[in-house]
Amino acid sequence: MFKIARGRINVWQVLAAIIFMIFQVIATLYIPNLTSDIVNKGVITGDTDFIVSAGIKMIVVSFITVIAAFGNVLMASQASQGLGRKLRSDLFKKILYFTHDEFDKFETSSLTTRTTNDVVQIQNVMIMMLRMMIMAPIMLIGASFMAYQKNAEMTKIFLISIPILLVLVGAVMFFAVPLFKAMQKKTDCLNLVFREGLTGVRVIRAFRQDKFEQDRFNDANQDYTNNAVKVFSIVALMFPIVTLIMSGTNVGITWLGAHYIANQSMEIGNMIAFMTYAMQILMSFMILSMVFVFVPRASASTARIQEVFETKSKIDVVAKPAKLKNEPALSFNDVNFRYAGAEKLALANLNFNMTKGQTLAIIGGTGSGKSTLINLIPRFYDAETGVVSINGTDVKALSTEDINSKVSMVPQKAYLFRGTIRDNMLYGKPDATDDEIWHALEVAQAADFVSELDDKLDSEVEQGGENFSGGQKQRLAIARALVKDASIYVFDDSFSALDFKTDLNLRTALRNDEKISQSVVVIVGQRISTVADADQIVVLDDGKMVGLGTHAELKANNKTYQEIIESQLKEGK
Repeated sequence: MFKIARGRINVWQVLAAIIFMIFQVIATLYIPNLTSDIVNKGVITGDTDFIVSAGIKMIVVSFITVIAAFGNVLMASQASQGLGRKLRSDLFKKILYFTHDEFDKFETSSLTTRTTNDVVQIQNVMIMMLRMMIMAPIMLIGASFMAYQKNAEMTKIFLISIPILLVLVGAVMFFAVPLFKAMQKKTDCLNLVFREGLTGVRVIRAFRQDKFEQDRFNDANQDYTNNAVKVFSIVALMFPIVTLIMSGTNVGITWLGAHYIANQSMEIGNMIAFMTYAMQILMSFMILSMVFVFVPRASASTARIQEVFETKSKIDVVAKPAKLKNEPALSFNDVNFRYAGAEKLALANLNFNMTKGQTLAIIGGTGSGKSTLINLIPRFYDAETGVVSINGTDVKALSTEDINSKVSMVPQKAYLFRGTIRDNMLYGKPDATDDEIWHALEVAQAADFVSELDDKLDSEVEQGGENFSGGQKQRLAIARALVKDASIYVFDDSFSALDFKTDLNLRTALRNDEKISQSVVVIVGQRISTVADADQIVVLDDGKMVGLGTHAELKANNKTYQEIIESQLKEGK
């Protein structure tokens, strides 16, 4: 936990919290001593002046205790919340730069839990440490010393009560700690089911699986609840156990103290102070026990967060990136690729070369490797062998920033961010003017429906663009990519929700656009009409490039391409 906090927690706030806590402990330990003096020197002797002066001291010390406690809580809260803020920020940055390989390692629900619930566990334990874990041993030592000063013989009672307390608290921890650790995994499971239910609500309703999903969620929820009930029931036993031991200790102190007072070997005020110190000693043990119960849960959370931070990308970061040329080009030379842990190549022996102003189309059956191929261009994955080049430079020799600056991509699933249409368009180019945005919308065939909206570019976009149809979302996603100035524009099956007329108009606009015509355009398509006018068409089958050429060449000579044409003609496509 200290490793993960290093560099993320404010040291001065921690030191301030500790200093305030020390003053609080000293003042707290001094109050029973004042109470003892008031009884022994004031009440018994009837010295009113002493009672008044000692009472004023007690008020001042109590005020110091309150101020110190407030300062400790304030500094501890700021330190722990600041730690949580930096952890969430660092996690988000780390996850944001995950490659597809890293995303394949962690489930989205698990990453969500690690960024929220796990960070909260660390925050809670951090504030407990600054508030209680450091205070408890100081209070324990101080109270033990003060109690010994009041009556050394009576401290022997702790030889009975403290071992009993330690055994019972140890038993509680033995059963509670494994259950606390299990809660984080059960939280992952609960988040997974809940997230799938939210994102797939339309599918659930379409197939009338409401009852099935409710039962599935209830099972995960009940499993989490049962675990939580067990662990907190066990922890709750600690309070009556400690109360019983404290009460028994008080009884023992009263019984022994009465004998000492009767023998005139102890004053009444000292016995009252001794009882207070005894409570402070036992409370210190209880506080330490509570902290150590929650520490394992936070340790589990720390390990889960550290796992994210220590995840090393399979894609090496370039120490000294090569200088990227401005002349648009894209080439694959003897490229092979396989997914992590797979025996079979997902892509084999890919070779093609595209230059400025050319359009490359990729077509093939489902699972043929089309999306895998284009994921190599922005370096979401690295080729196992061979070279993928952008503007004549191997992508492995380029920085992520250089690749992102030259590649503009429309993913297979059109996703819009919550905000306005303008906000989404500026994702591609933060300094884009309204004229540039409207031009991109026109090319993407989205200007007509956007202009009909009341607020035009300032129209609201719901999360995921749910207030737009599938075709509208695709066109807005395409426009967002076109706003950006890039050397290579990649469209991963981005025309699938468009009708034939809109598809044709969009491709015609892309060919005629002055900026786009100076770049390399890569289009993944399912329909022959989408790819027919490309300069080069790559035909994929089971990860292998079984054809490369123009529409006319492939139609005349390529069996796989001919089968695709025939199947679409039969289906009326």
